[in-house]
Amino acid sequence: MSRTQLNLIAAACENMGIGINGTLPWKLKKEMAYFTTMTTSVSDKKKVNAVIMGRRTWDCIPIKYRPLSNRINIVLTHNVDYVKKQVPEGVIVVPGLDEAIDHIDSRSDIESTWVIGGSSIYKAAMEHPNCGKIYLTEIQKSFDCDTFFPDINKQRFHLVNEEEVPGEKQSEGDINYYYRIYKRL
Repeated sequence: MSRTQLNLIAAACENMGIGINGTLPWKLKKEMAYFTTMTTSVSDKKKVNAVIMGRRTWDCIPIKYRPLSNRINIVLTHNVDYVKKQVPEGVIVVPGLDEAIDHIDSRSDIESTWVIGGSSIYKAAMEHPNCGKIYLTEIQKSFDCDTFFPDINKQRFHLVNEEEVPGEKQSEGDINYYYRIYKRL
């Protein structure tokens, strides 16, 4: 039995859009800082967190930010051999979510695991028995998007209030949003 719990983290607008043309449809500095804090924070300073993403999500991260610092970057792709040649040393490339979990389980230096996109990776993670929580920033505005966060099965996940995220409305410019946590039942 795997000990790795998957946490999903995403920001989605009112139509559940998460991206357009390989980029975010909004610029929210505080929300991006929240993402960084959540995916890098550890209680054991000898450990680090892992981020799991699809190859298209990897490609959408600006080159100057790749790989995401202070995290083990794991890229899922059907073209493992090709992608391994394209990514910097230290980035783990595997064909699927189970292989990513096996890799994480084989290490003792990873504290938390975060799934950071895209749509098909989020969907697979939500359906995986190791999925524990979904950290979803709910943006109170609609944006034109071509990539969407999967529907959250409310029979499987319920909204919880936890102290680890601010509960009150957040605002940046003319955009309001809430940090939400959905926990697997």
